[in-house]
Amino acid sequence: MPTVVFVHGTGVRRSGFAALARRVTAGFTALRDDVRVVPYYWGDRHGAALAAGGASIPPEAGTGRAISDYPDLSRADDEVAAWDVLYTDPDAELVLAAALAGRTHERPPGSALPEQMLQERLRTLDAGGANDTFDCATVMAEATARLGAHPLLGPAAAALDRDELASLAARALVAYTFRRALEDGHPVIPDGRSRDALVSRIARHLGASPAGSERGFRTHVLGAAGALASRAVLRRRHSLTHAAHPVAGDVLRYLCRGEGVRRDLHALVSGLEPPVVLVGHSLGGIIALDSLVLSPLPGVRLLVTVGSQAPFLYESGSLPSLVHPEPLPPHVPHWLNVYDPRDLLGYVGARLFAGRVTDEPVDGRQPFPAAHSSYWTNPRVYRLIAERMS
Repeated sequence: MPTVVFVHGTGVRRSGFAALARRVTAGFTALRDDVRVVPYYWGDRHGAALAAGGASIPPEAGTGRAISDYPDLSRADDEVAAWDVLYTDPDAELVLAAALAGRTHERPPGSALPEQMLQERLRTLDAGGANDTFDCATVMAEATARLGAHPLLGPAAAALDRDELASLAARALVAYTFRRALEDGHPVIPDGRSRDALVSRIARHLGASPAGSERGFRTHVLGAAGALASRAVLRRRHSLTHAAHPVAGDVLRYLCRGEGVRRDLHALVSGLEPPVVLVGHSLGGIIALDSLVLSPLPGVRLLVTVGSQAPFLYESGSLPSLVHPEPLPPHVPHWLNVYDPRDLLGYVGARLFAGRVTDEPVDGRQPFPAAHSSYWTNPRVYRLIAERMS
């Protein structure tokens, strides 16, 4: 009778593990009635916990001495939240302004359209030396050409006065440029004061008056939704951290102090009758692989990792048991690696360990991050494993 030892992944605690173990057991026994499933729960004993009850979390906004240096925190949060929206979509303000196109300003007969004046100033914008943290001239030139040809520029210009239009355009250019820097992984990003100074300088070039170029989000169409979200996150930081910390904390704790969880798994498997199939999900797959590499378990006839980062950690030099290009030790059994191409936490190993790993893709028809947790309701996952059981 084959025994499946199931090793769970990050963030799983007692209440959720019971349901997960039932689901995994049902998935295997539906295919083979001679399979015994032994869950290995390590979350309480070896998982991350906030030992001091969250003493490391900053006080909530408006409480504690840590906030005393920020008397205008609420307004600052509104602006930070609005910039978060713009970094995600630099056109967000432009789209919203265009929706206000019914609000028009009287203009002298024969005067140039406001978007034409802005387009001319965009063509003469010199971004050289605009920022001393990273060279943004090339990206800024791309941003100005893009904004000048944007189909919503005309409708937005009809809804705004000169200062509003110039300030909106400046924010769009800076947001586009900073977003590219973030995407490129630039190690230093200017702080809010430097960013706002750059916005003001560009806004003045684009036609804003000195006072108008200083306009912040207090006067503009964004802010309300972002402000509410930002303040809600600040208020809920304690609860959010308590809810989210096991996921990242479990990984960090394992990489720093993983001996205990491996030792307990080794003891569990050593007491079972072979053949044993060791199945690990996510971090559980890393634990299973490391355990086999570091200490032979002759009874294990098959290693299965599902949605696991083990190949990535090995290639990046972060796997505790093995460093690239070291080969898998001969005592490690064949390795079946199951991954969903939409799961951004699932990696492949066949190209790293030729002949020792079989990569099998599955389609859970879920986007990430749901794809990372949907393996255990996918019948193909169980079939792939059952077909290779001895």
